[in-house]
Amino acid sequence: ADSPWSVEDILTEDDEQDRVPLQKLKLLGESEELRGLLLNPHLRQLLLTVDQAEDKSSLMKKYMQEPLFVEFADCCLRIVEPPEKENILPE
Repeated sequence: ADSPWSVEDILTEDDEQDRVPLQKLKLLGESEELRGLLLNPHLRQLLLTVDQAEDKSSLMKKYMQEPLFVEFADCCLRIVEPPEKENILPE
C-alpha cells in the first residue's frame, strides 16, 4: 500500500506471460553470482542508464551487444528460468 506503483500499473494482460513470480524474483537477491556481477561499476552504470532512459527498448537492443550486459541478463534468466534438464534414457 505504501508503494508508489504496483506491477498491475505497468503490466497489461498481454504482458502477463512475461511476469516473473515474486518468489523467483527473491532468488535474484540471494544469488552470489549476481551479486558478484553487480559489483562491477560499468554494469551498474549501464543498468542506471537503462532505468532512466525514455526509450528503453532501443537501448536494451544496443546493450545486448555488450558482453557484460549479456552476462548479467543470462545470469538473471538462469535464476528465474533454470534450464530444464534433458531426460536421458538409461541404456
